[in-house]
Amino acid sequence: MSANGRFESYDITDSAFERRELMQEFLDYKVLDNTILDYILFLIALVACWTVIRIAAKIFMRHFGVRADPPAYHQIVRDIGRYLCPAAYFAAFYMCTKLLKLSPALEKIVAGLAIAIIVVMGAVFISSVAVFAFNRYWESKRKDEEDLLAARFISGLIKIVVWGIAILLFLDNVGVKVTSLVAGLGISGIAVAFAAQTVLTDVFCFFTILFDRPFEIGDFIEAGDKSGTVEHIGVKTTRLRALSGEQLIFSNKDLTSSRIQNYKTMEQRRVLFTLGVTYDTPPEKLKEIPDIMKNIVEGIADTKFSRCHFVTFGEYGLNFETAYIIMSSDYDKYMDIHQQVNLSIKEIFDQNGIEFAVPAQLLKIPGTARPPVNKKLPS
Repeated sequence: MSANGRFESYDITDSAFERRELMQEFLDYKVLDNTILDYILFLIALVACWTVIRIAAKIFMRHFGVRADPPAYHQIVRDIGRYLCPAAYFAAFYMCTKLLKLSPALEKIVAGLAIAIIVVMGAVFISSVAVFAFNRYWESKRKDEEDLLAARFISGLIKIVVWGIAILLFLDNVGVKVTSLVAGLGISGIAVAFAAQTVLTDVFCFFTILFDRPFEIGDFIEAGDKSGTVEHIGVKTTRLRALSGEQLIFSNKDLTSSRIQNYKTMEQRRVLFTLGVTYDTPPEKLKEIPDIMKNIVEGIADTKFSRCHFVTFGEYGLNFETAYIIMSSDYDKYMDIHQQVNLSIKEIFDQNGIEFAVPAQLLKIPGTARPPVNKKLPS
């Protein structure tokens, strides 16, 4: 009985030993230079890494997605879940493949594919965040809709720079010597810069106009002997609409290199003019002219009298200089008020017998009396 018991115990132990042997043989079985155990460890590591990434992503999205302030920053949180999480999954996959023995060709393919996906996802995320940050800054500084063209242009430049760097990083990681490539691109860039020097100058001047803001769309400006309302600010040219109706097209270089008078920020206009009266005007009338001018200006709305003085003995008469301020930048209103001032001066001078000086020539004939100055000679 005991002998049979010992035999049965030995049989069970031998069966367990055989199962372990079979399991060990199964785990040691090689497929493509890797044992089944290597593949199991690879899968365990991959599942563990992906689980950690998924849990971390959920915690981040739940914590920061709700607290993102202002709500516009939800886009950054969404971009992290949309681009960085897949990149992290592929990075974990690539790191776990290090547990396996891959052929050089397959290892190169896996590495290139993983690096390409990581670089692409990273470039999309960085460009998206950079453009978003720039647009937020631009909206806080520039609230006019006419700046949308400039914003789109700069956003495009940001994407080009980010993707250019991403391509260089990818080529460098897959074994391409980027030093000679960058040197070649630099030489080509210099040649292109020399060939397109005028165009590039206008482009840089566009950025000068964009950031320095000497004028904006809708401003009435004067550049040299030309003036008009700004209709369009382009990368190479700026277009003005003249008062006579035609369109004036300036290169950006011409505008930034010339003196520009911008009338938009002008809140008031100072009017300065000179009028002359005849030399035979009595002194008491001359003393009344400053008060007359003051009463005329102060009797008109939206004006402020500054001064009126007898300034010079002119060639044809006695010159008075008058200055006053119109409390508006509207050119039409300025012309209306100045016309009203001129009409009032003519009316009051006629009422007071004050004559304006006009160009006249004095003809002296021997034996005749000298005619009064600025009196019309008989025909």
